[in-house]
Amino acid sequence: MNKKKKLKRPVASFIILTNIIFLPLFCLVGAVKMLGFPTWVFDIVRCLSAWSSTFAFAILFSKIYPGQHFLHFVKQKFKNQLRFSVILSALLIQATIFMIILLLVMKNTQADAILTISSWGMLSYFFFKNLLSGPIGEELGWRGFALLELQKKYGSLQSAIIIGFWWGIWHLPIWFTTGLTGLELLKYIIFFMLSIISTTIIMTAFYTINQNLIIPIMIHQCFNFFIGIINENLIILMMYNAILYSIAAFLLILMNPKKVWSNKPSQ
Repeated sequence: MNKKKKLKRPVASFIILTNIIFLPLFCLVGAVKMLGFPTWVFDIVRCLSAWSSTFAFAILFSKIYPGQHFLHFVKQKFKNQLRFSVILSALLIQATIFMIILLLVMKNTQADAILTISSWGMLSYFFFKNLLSGPIGEELGWRGFALLELQKKYGSLQSAIIIGFWWGIWHLPIWFTTGLTGLELLKYIIFFMLSIISTTIIMTAFYTINQNLIIPIMIHQCFNFFIGIINENLIILMMYNAILYSIAAFLLILMNPKKVWSNKPSQ
């Protein structure tokens, strides 16, 4: 009986396959939009495209972890008890960032136009639609596998920066759907990458302390949800996020030099 060979560079293979799967799905999203399909169809296809990293990881799983079962691996990512202090700390950081941005936006926007969603029904729909796509669809591959795999070789901070960079690059096709060009597009990309890398550092800090995939899913959900409901110029909004999330990430690095940023995450 032949044993399956393990991939020599599993993280690189994962990143490459994730992008290969994402591109045709992204094109399908564009086609659905242009052909005028109902909104619910567009939302489903868009959600599927966000799951490209999970699809890639599932395809590669038997070569990355020969002899293991995929569903068992997934269950293990949620087995550790959640720590209230970790959840509260992460939520407070993001809620504070959200409130600061709202205050900044209020200076230049009328009070009734601060948020993009005006009804509780639409707000709930946006919340769960967002949760089922990015946070749930992306975190198993990017944080549940790739981040922890890199931490076997590199420190947590270095691993966070590497994964944050490639996770940001994975969004590249989306950048060109913003309608921005030239210098405006360049500004958006810079702010976007700073936001993504800083958010990954924050995820890594709390996920290293509390090894439960709910933690990065929650942080990812808050980031996407908060940025999606604020009514502001896209570049300005991304600039606010880049600055504030960078500050939060920097403070977490200073506050936890040994406990969090060591080579091996605590269990």
